[in-house]
Amino acid sequence: MSANILNGKVLGERIRNEIKNRCALLKIRPSLAVILIGDDPASLSYVTAKEKALKEAGMESHDIRLPSDINEDALLSIIADLNKNIKIHGILVQLPLPKHFNESRVINAINPEKDVDCFHPVSIGKMILEKPCFLPCTPHGVLVLLQEYNIPISGSHVVVVGRSNIVGRPLMNLLIHKKYNATVTLCHTGTNDISYHTKQADILIAATGMPALIKPHMVKENAVIIDVGVNRVTDSSARKGYRLCGDVDPDVEEKASFITPVPGGVGPMTIAMLVQNVVEAAERSVK
Repeated sequence: MSANILNGKVLGERIRNEIKNRCALLKIRPSLAVILIGDDPASLSYVTAKEKALKEAGMESHDIRLPSDINEDALLSIIADLNKNIKIHGILVQLPLPKHFNESRVINAINPEKDVDCFHPVSIGKMILEKPCFLPCTPHGVLVLLQEYNIPISGSHVVVVGRSNIVGRPLMNLLIHKKYNATVTLCHTGTNDISYHTKQADILIAATGMPALIKPHMVKENAVIIDVGVNRVTDSSARKGYRLCGDVDPDVEEKASFITPVPGGVGPMTIAMLVQNVVEAAERSVK
């Protein structure tokens, strides 16, 4: 028996339509500055999807494309100007950056009030302390998706595989908030026998960037599976020469009670939460 599908595409579209109504009530037009450095195909595709969602919700997306050899001081100068611009409500620097950049220095340059990605140390500190702040888009999207399908989080044992600053670590911190009340195990490359932990998960979240890492024998019956991974793997039979797959082996679907598809699961929720953060930033600026 196959698992029920957690459809992030349908939910994300509904959330964006609700946000469109919120935008219509504002006397200003919410605006996000998107900075993309270089021409990485995956980053370009993701930025394009973000910009499309913003425009459909009635927002402005200021597209700032920069060459990969731009120096760090020039980028910091652009961010400083955006911080001062009252018509810009959110600033997003698409990661990863070229290797000659100090990523922390760039992120720290963004005004926390415009940090709609929740990467700034001030934003992260507020999140950990359960203070009002923008929430990181992918982790928040995962939680909203679980709640939409009435999957119990409180009291559940959630195992997160992957400790990135974008997904694994913030997701772990959000899950232990009193609002969610989960018991969390975080696995990573230094974990001995990952399957020992994953087999105990009521909810298993894979965010490693490693195609099909999670196999059926690593999952207990009727677990809820959240696959955050979007990986390109070579496939000569595919029109583009590659196909997208997640961090979870497709055969896991036979053991799970619920599972997110790739694509169409977590990705659309990430974009919906970004759009939500931008409209919240605009609403705060009006207040």
